[in-house]
Amino acid sequence: MALRYPVRLVNGAAKLSDTRGHMLRPACYNWRVNPAQINLRGVFAPLTTPFASEEELEPNRLASNVARYNQTPLAGYVLTGSTGEAVMLSREETERVWATARQAAAPDKILIAGTGVDSTAETIARTRRAAELGYPLALVKTPYYYKSQMTRAALESHYLRVADASPIPLLIYSVPMFTGITVEADLCARLSRHPNIAGIKDSSGSPERAGQIVSGTPPDFQIVVGSAQNFAASLAAGARGGILALACVLPEICVELYEAHSRGDFTRVAEFQRLLAEPAKIIVSKHGPAGVKYAMDKCGYYGGPPRLALRPVSGQSASEIDVVLSPLVAAPRLQ
Repeated sequence: MALRYPVRLVNGAAKLSDTRGHMLRPACYNWRVNPAQINLRGVFAPLTTPFASEEELEPNRLASNVARYNQTPLAGYVLTGSTGEAVMLSREETERVWATARQAAAPDKILIAGTGVDSTAETIARTRRAAELGYPLALVKTPYYYKSQMTRAALESHYLRVADASPIPLLIYSVPMFTGITVEADLCARLSRHPNIAGIKDSSGSPERAGQIVSGTPPDFQIVVGSAQNFAASLAAGARGGILALACVLPEICVELYEAHSRGDFTRVAEFQRLLAEPAKIIVSKHGPAGVKYAMDKCGYYGGPPRLALRPVSGQSASEIDVVLSPLVAAPRLQ
C-alpha cells in the first residue's frame, strides 16, 4: 500500500512529515496500538452514564449495564460520548467511568474512550490517560465553542497535533447536531493520511456524506455512522458499522440489521430499518440522552436520570416513547 504522506529529508534522514511539519510515523514505528489492528465492523453502543437521583455518579450501575451488554452481539462500547453526557462530567468522573467500564467489559468487546474537548492540550492529556487505562481507541470530537474560529486549518491542526502525541489511534468525531461543525469529506481525506487516525464517526445523518468520505479516503480508513434512522443507507454507502445510541436500548435488533446487510439479505435489512426508524427518531433524535435513559429503564437496563440542566423524560414525552418502544419490547423479533 502506498504511504499516506510522502517521505521527506529531515536533517539528512528520511522521515514522514506533512506539509505543516507534523512528524508522522514510518511503518516500523512502535506505536502501542496499530490502527490496522482495530476492526470497527459491527454495532457499538455509546453507553449512557448512570447517575443517582442526587446526580451522583453510579459506577456500580454502569458495571451492571456493561455485564448485560456483554451478553449481546455488540462489537463494543463507547464511553463518555454524546449519549454518555460527556460534557456534564468532571475529569475525575470521566476517568472513573473509563476505569469502571474497562474492568466490566468482556475481553472481546472493543472499548472506545471519548476524549475530545476544545483544548488541544487537554484532549492530548485525556487521550493519553485513556491509553493508560487500557483503551485502544479515542473518539475525538471537533472543538466547537469558538465556532467562527474553527476553520478547516484550525481543525486540521488540532487533529494532527493530537494524532502526533497520542499513543493510541484516533477516531474523528463529527457531530454537527451538537457542535454546529461538520468534518466534510475533503478535510477527512487530508486527515486520513495520518497513520494514527483510524477513521471517523460521522453523525451528520447523511448517507451521502458517508459515501463521499468513503470515496475520498484510503481503504483502511474506517467510517462508522451515528444515526440508526438511516443505518441501512449508510452501510450501503460503504460505512463499516455504527455507533448507535439506539443500541443502548435495542442492541440485538441493531445488530441484526447489520448482520443482514453483511449477508446481502437486503429484504431483511429493509424490514429491520423500518422497525428502527421511528424509535430512533423519537427516542434518540427528539429526546436525546434523557430519552435513551427512559427507554433503557423500560427495557430492563438502568437508565436513571440525566444530569441537570437536562430534564428527565415525563408526561407526554414518556408516552410518546412508550408508543414506539412497546411493540418492539413486547413482540418477538422478525422470524
